[in-house]
Amino acid sequence: MKRARRTAPRKKSDYDTFLRLAHELPGVEEGISYGTPAVRVGGRFLARLREDGDLAIRCSFEDRSLLMEEYPGAFYVTDHYANYPAVLVRLSKVRRDVLRTVVEKAWRRVAPKRLVASHDRPRKA
Repeated sequence: MKRARRTAPRKKSDYDTFLRLAHELPGVEEGISYGTPAVRVGGRFLARLREDGDLAIRCSFEDRSLLMEEYPGAFYVTDHYANYPAVLVRLSKVRRDVLRTVVEKAWRRVAPKRLVASHDRPRKA
């Protein structure tokens, strides 16, 4: 009799996870937006924790559509954000690896070009 193959559970995320991922990138600053914790890069909005515990994060409209299609339980949009380049993230539902990708893409979208170029430059050993 064959044994069922076990897979490791995928790690879920929370706001602290988001902050750790964001702080892996240069120029990230914590602050407040609309009375809730927020993150900026070079003074520009990157993301904020909403009162309902979900995350609003910068995102292109195209990426937002793809994320909502691929991960409908984790990503969504409300009428308030419909015309704003952002996506809402259910932190309790999003996989850490997916969140990491979304955070980096958001950072690249708002970070100053020189900061992105400096980050992408190969490190000398």
